[in-house]
Order: sequence, then structure tokens, then C-alpha cells
Amino acid sequence: MNKIRKGDQVIVIAGRDKGKRGTVSLRADDSHVVIEGINLVKKHAKPNPMKGINGGIIEKTMPIHQSNVAIFNAATGKADRVGIKLLADGKRVRVYKSSGEEIKVA
Repeated sequence: MNKIRKGDQVIVIAGRDKGKRGTVSLRADDSHVVIEGINLVKKHAKPNPMKGINGGIIEKTMPIHQSNVAIFNAATGKADRVGIKLLADGKRVRVYKSSGEEIKVA
């Protein structure tokens, strides 16, 4: 079970964008996530009229390792760790480690 999923509100805890918040838009692979507006890089793009791409320098969001982000707890206003709790009916749910309350996906 992935502790950080698409749609989660996260905060960057390490690296160039430390302290910034954003929403996970994509899980690139098992250990990388793409967050809207975080880890922006400038890429030089060649024009490709067949695909309708103009040339020039474009800003692109790149993946960031999931160890460098933490889930944002709106109740406390801080970063929090994620735990897994087993319910009575056998379902596994994600919970905040600090309070034990279930994480709701928006």
C-alpha cells in the first residue's frame, strides 16, 4: 500500500523546494511522485510542427523522490507521517501517526 497517493496534499521536507506545498498529480514509479508546481526545471525544446510544439525554453514539472515529501495534516498545519491501520472488517486504511485519525482523500 502506497503511503502517498495521487490527490494527496503534501509538503516538501528536503531539497531546493523545501517548505512548499502541493498536490500529487502523478505517481511516476514506485518511489517517485510528480507534484504540481514543485521541482520545476527549464527544458530546451526543439520545434516540432507535426506535433504542434513550438521551440524554446519551457518549464516542466519533474518527479521528486517520495522520501523528500511528507503528507500535510490540515488539522495541525504541519507535515505528518503515515501509518497503516487494520479495520475490523479486514480493510487497511491510512492514518496520521500523530493523531491516529484516518486520512481522507479529496
